[in-house]
Amino acid sequence: MLPHKSDGTKKPQFTDFEGKTSFGMSVFNLSNAIMGSGILGLSYAMSNTGIVLFIILLTCIACLSSYSVHLLLKSAGVVGIRAYEQLGFRAFGHPGKIAAGVIITFHNIGAMSSYLFIVKYELPLVIQAFLGLSSNTGDWFLNGNYLIIIVSVCVILPLALMRQLGYLGYTSGFSLTCMVFFLSSVKPAWHKCPHCLVSLLKHSLCNAANLTYPLYGIQTAYTIPILAFAFVCHPEVLPIYTELKNATKRRMQGIANVSIMGMFVMYLLTAIFGYLTFYVNTESELLHTYSKVDPLDTLILCVRVAVLVAVTLTVPVVLFPIRRAILQLLFPEKPFHWARHITIALCLLFVVNVLVILVPNIRDIFGIIGATTAPSLIFILPGLFYLRIVPTEQEPMKSRPKITAACFTAMGFIFMSMSLTFIIIDWTTGEKRAGGGH
Repeated sequence: MLPHKSDGTKKPQFTDFEGKTSFGMSVFNLSNAIMGSGILGLSYAMSNTGIVLFIILLTCIACLSSYSVHLLLKSAGVVGIRAYEQLGFRAFGHPGKIAAGVIITFHNIGAMSSYLFIVKYELPLVIQAFLGLSSNTGDWFLNGNYLIIIVSVCVILPLALMRQLGYLGYTSGFSLTCMVFFLSSVKPAWHKCPHCLVSLLKHSLCNAANLTYPLYGIQTAYTIPILAFAFVCHPEVLPIYTELKNATKRRMQGIANVSIMGMFVMYLLTAIFGYLTFYVNTESELLHTYSKVDPLDTLILCVRVAVLVAVTLTVPVVLFPIRRAILQLLFPEKPFHWARHITIALCLLFVVNVLVILVPNIRDIFGIIGATTAPSLIFILPGLFYLRIVPTEQEPMKSRPKITAACFTAMGFIFMSMSLTFIIIDWTTGEKRAGGGH
């Protein structure tokens, strides 16, 4: 996706910020931004599409996400700006800047909400298991609403107050380690499923209809939004690029490719292992499905703790682009000030905690956010920025790169319309998989 040779002239360095974050730490941060609670919904997506179609869709979304990052980096390199909102301003003036900031804000608030939603429902069960209780006694330390407030204040807020995103590289690396443990623990849990693997393979492999039947269910409407949401890292790309040491377009594209490929492998293995364990009984949140097998099992309990740690440490990484968008919209010319830095973080965590308490189903978050903001961030905005910012003298409108970018943008509008239509049909018909929620 990058040019194979330079034009012989040295490109000017960005003058907005001198980055100090290494390649490895940048990979950790971007991978942590990609990897989140979306991984818990992929087995459910596979149960609605079948294995073959799921692999095709996951591969396509991963490749398109990498191409989208290329469009962003190309646009940023042309104008020497590494802020999403400023790219919107250069492309469409103040309306473009506002649109980019609002989309990033809503998308990342939805992502933060989905992470804390998992904490709300899983942490009480983990504490209950540690205490050896067979049921919730109603004590305050088993109340998910209280627990997410405590986690937000004691863990997330201190990390969110870091001045630079690069400082979170270590916590991002630890978060990824927790998710690798989660992945390694999914496969051994096969023997604990009430539907044994032998019977499962007999039904799923000997009967070809089981690979295609899910295509006819309206629940398939949630598959593409879940996949799109799982690969969205675009609000974090430019902030990470800003803080990258020896920042170049090729270097940042390499970070994006490594991160996307790593998450692609993790997503695919997690989805396959989870699907082959529970088959059509897979629920929209994989940990909830496992908890029905044996909630007091040591391995499952450790997996739940690992996922809770991972999603909790992802929240500060996702919060940084929201704060940056708000600063770009409200205080574009103001220098850094700790009062604004802290106040915005406190307000964002307050809003997210309120949303987590009010939204009843994690699949609704995945579906709606994925169907609206995800295509905007992956397809529409990068394509439009590229078309508007890259000068026609460099690439005419009828050139192959511009035509490809236009088609890429149109794909985003089509995808958004279809996904929203299918989800509305699902709501109006009332069709829902039994037990497909919390």
